[in-house]
Amino acid sequence: MANVSIDGDNLIVEIEGLDKLWALKSRLVIPLTNVRGATVDPGISREAKGFRAPGTHFPGVITAGTFYIHGERVFWDVHDPAKAVVIELADERYARLVIEAADPRATVALIEGATAVG
Repeated sequence: MANVSIDGDNLIVEIEGLDKLWALKSRLVIPLTNVRGATVDPGISREAKGFRAPGTHFPGVITAGTFYIHGERVFWDVHDPAKAVVIELADERYARLVIEAADPRATVALIEGATAVG
């Protein structure tokens, strides 16, 4: 699972617990100007993940790390697809972040509120 917060002009995604090991990341910092939007998307887990580089994928258990699909780099950290949030990015290392949030709707509202201000 990931904890999302806003710090000044940045979106902060903190990877929690053992997911740091599976995702090979502990923190992502993205300028809000590069965040295009966020949505709750429980169906995303049924989409193809692409190639792991590096990452972990145990179907039905966890998808975490960096994956390449259709020429795009996507970061995943999801155990429970019902709690999946997709964050669309521009001009960043990743085209999208697909993370699990404790409260997906509140996470999307936080991101959308912060990007609407900028």
